Amino acid sequence: MDNESDSDDNLAISVRGLRKTYGKSVAVDGLDLDVRRGEVFSLLGPNGAGKTTTVEILEGYRSRDGGAVDVLGEDPGRPPKAWRTRIGIVLQSVNDAAELTVEEMVGHFAHYYPNPRNPGDVIDLVGLTEKRKARTRQLSGGQRRRLDVALGILGRPELLFLDEPTTGFDPEARRQFWSLIRLLNDEDTTIVLTTHYLEEAEELADRVGVVSAGKIIEVGSPARLGGRDSGKATVPWTGPNGPESEQTDSPTRVVTELSRRFDGEVPGLAVSRPTLEDVYLKMIGAAR
Repeated sequence: MDNESDSDDNLAISVRGLRKTYGKSVAVDGLDLDVRRGEVFSLLGPNGAGKTTTVEILEGYRSRDGGAVDVLGEDPGRPPKAWRTRIGIVLQSVNDAAELTVEEMVGHFAHYYPNPRNPGDVIDLVGLTEKRKARTRQLSGGQRRRLDVALGILGRPELLFLDEPTTGFDPEARRQFWSLIRLLNDEDTTIVLTTHYLEEAEELADRVGVVSAGKIIEVGSPARLGGRDSGKATVPWTGPNGPESEQTDSPTRVVTELSRRFDGEVPGLAVSRPTLEDVYLKMIGAAR
């Protein structure tokens, strides 16, 4: 667990003992969570772990059965009217206004905010410039997600919730979207990201929290989660009889010994630490 202390003033989100049940099924079971202002925080976990329920409670769209929740200084279960203009939400799916154009949709939603971004600038920012006159029903899945993001950032939110934002994106579009997230974060927007793409979490998140069975089981930077930074390195190479490998705490020593053995050029040599996916799958498996 990340033990760095945080003052209340430094927290965009503070959760203690959060609980939510559906009949006899426990969706969130005493979850604790802190998200710092200005960071990108990613929630990881398998389907049914409680991620979506937790995020919906933080957004003020679902009630809780217990625990204390503070989001931007307010209880999202009883927020003042102005609070909603301070957060942005990009859901997994929304109801389409199929006959509105991109330009009309963004322009319409701009009226809901006291200080919105310029609608044309937002359309350009999410890469829909050439689709501004297209009707929503004419957009591809990836383009529709870009429109969802446009609506989410239109009001200059202090806190932005992104729920599986790049679903349906091809690899190039996903990387373009990552650039947008970095831009928003550079403007001090706090971002809570749920994603099934571990590469995405590693690329974007300052910290990640792993959720299993309704609880946070560990929080840390992608590089250090689960002791990843201190895990044994794997050193594979090709020996006289085929592939060989060694797991070691001292990869430099192993590489030096191999270099001597092979007179400088070691065939098939590589050095790798555990990936984020490796430690994530190990943590989830241990928690079940």
